[in-house]
Amino acid sequence: MAGKGILAGLPWWVVWVVVPVILIVVFGGLIATAVGVLISLLFKVLIAAALIAGVIYLVRRFTGSGSSSSSKSDW
Repeated sequence: MAGKGILAGLPWWVVWVVVPVILIVVFGGLIATAVGVLISLLFKVLIAAALIAGVIYLVRRFTGSGSSSSSKSDW
């Protein structure tokens, strides 16, 4: 309620333009850091998933269907 009382008498452009711009300027570094950490974490998760999938594929290919000595000679 107190927030609405403070912003009630101001023009719309102050509430919808100036206040968000001030918040972005003040907290912009924090927001950029948080977004960067999230993107970095997502990238690392995708790389880990691709590497694990590759290892599973290789293990199944070379040991799964043909466990005879002829498939081991493919190395």
